[in-house]
Amino acid sequence: MLATIRRLVEEQGRLSAAADTLRDDADLYASGLTSFAAVQLMLALEEAFDVEFPERMLNRRSFASIAAIASCIAELKPEEVA
Repeated sequence: MLATIRRLVEEQGRLSAAADTLRDDADLYASGLTSFAAVQLMLALEEAFDVEFPERMLNRRSFASIAAIASCIAELKPEEVA
């Protein structure tokens, strides 16, 4: 799961650093993630993991780091956790 999230962050995040150089808990917004890129990332995550983020997860905190995204995906789709 983390590899897929990291790939999507790299593709959609438009970060100043390569996603594979960031720690799982690194602040994606501090690395250049914009609100627009976060929406693009959310859509890509929904497609990749076949989930829909509920309204309660549509906030900056849910997309603040790779670890935060993984936590949201794990909550929505526990079978993805391996």
